[in-house]
Amino acid sequence: MDGTLSKNDLSHIVEADRAHVWHHLTQHKPFETNDPRIIVEGKGMRVWDQKGKEHLDAVSGGVWTVNVGYGRESIAKAVYDQLIKLNYFAGSAGSVPGALFSEKLISKMPGMTRVYYTNSGSEANEKAFKMVRQIAHKRYGGSKHKILYRDRDYHGTTITCLSAGGQEERNAQYGPYTPGFVKVPHCLEYRAADQGAPSENYGEWAADQIEQVILREGPDTIGALCLEPVTAGGGVITPPEGYWQRVQEICRKYDILLHIDEVVCGVGRTGTWFGYQQYGVQPDMVTMAKGVASGYAAIACLVTTEDVFSMFKDNSDDPMNYFRDISTFGGCTAGPAAALENMRIIEDEDLLDNTTRMGEYMIDQLHGLADKHSAIGDVRGKGLFLGAELVEDRDTRAPVDEKRVQRVVADCMAQGVVIGATNRSIPGFNNTLCFSPALIATKDDINQIIASVDAALGREFG
Repeated sequence: MDGTLSKNDLSHIVEADRAHVWHHLTQHKPFETNDPRIIVEGKGMRVWDQKGKEHLDAVSGGVWTVNVGYGRESIAKAVYDQLIKLNYFAGSAGSVPGALFSEKLISKMPGMTRVYYTNSGSEANEKAFKMVRQIAHKRYGGSKHKILYRDRDYHGTTITCLSAGGQEERNAQYGPYTPGFVKVPHCLEYRAADQGAPSENYGEWAADQIEQVILREGPDTIGALCLEPVTAGGGVITPPEGYWQRVQEICRKYDILLHIDEVVCGVGRTGTWFGYQQYGVQPDMVTMAKGVASGYAAIACLVTTEDVFSMFKDNSDDPMNYFRDISTFGGCTAGPAAALENMRIIEDEDLLDNTTRMGEYMIDQLHGLADKHSAIGDVRGKGLFLGAELVEDRDTRAPVDEKRVQRVVADCMAQGVVIGATNRSIPGFNNTLCFSPALIATKDDINQIIASVDAALGREFG
């Protein structure tokens, strides 16, 4: 693979795309005078567009998904072999790859025991919300039905997932929302002063704000707390010291299920199999999607403890006493077949260790950029999941206008490096550059990313 396109003239592809494809998160007016970008091929860390231009992908498919890189023939072969044997059967029955992947996955998640297959992260979170609601009716007369979610966190695109979404610009104009979802404050240490927080023990203080919401709403009304281990689209926010331990204590104190959304962080992104494993907590429910099969097949999972699973089988005489739900494409066999091979690659190539080492290297390089460019107010992240928040003034921490952030992203793209930025998330705070290169990244890859950002910042901010 060298970027040589298999067909020289792709003008028909471009016109078909322009005429018929509705792109995600994209304003299409510019396509009336400019061509949409078509990504044609990929290999390793690099992709090529319709013009044959090579790009280093520093966001793993645009939305932190292609964890093991492009062009993995062994995953393609595993999917092909499985599709020839059995492509699909509804999840009311099992499949060979479904059984084997669940066994492998659970071996990486001490304390968890059950895997519920779905086709997307949004759907996986919907299933978790439904379980919480059904438990509320089964055990608590419907009282413990409320679900807490956190400011800046994101849990998916459906109306109910938006109801649990802390990104106002993603939610705007899509209401009314599903009732029973209650927002709690975030734990962004860089902006702790905006919350009137103390300078010491901020992590515990931020978690205590969750407890204040619980007490305000009434502990007997709260069924679950849904959080990202590291916030993704809300600004790549890592939790402060002491935060997660206190969150766990609060959930246990008030008999609240802890639902951790690992759709972005899961399967290696932070340097451990799951982001929550960086912080020593034990969830009741874990959702995952993007990196589960690195985008080679559609798959998502909701994983629970045996205690949660047992609540749906404690009375077999009751015809309503099970999880009365189905995910049509949760029955596809390509997903778990791809996921098994994806996990083998991560193990055999030591990609968790590489993610930790390259993540440490990259965050050091980003701090070096911050020493050079005063527009970088904060650098944060875990593993190969990193962000740099851009500000107009380091003293006031005023965010830069998002148009300037987008010009930095566009400049890097023109240099042949694809980076990301917070997009339609928090009004006035779409100011964080986002990086999530594949877990196979090398120092040379990271150096190229850093060099492109360095040049772009220099041109935009001087």
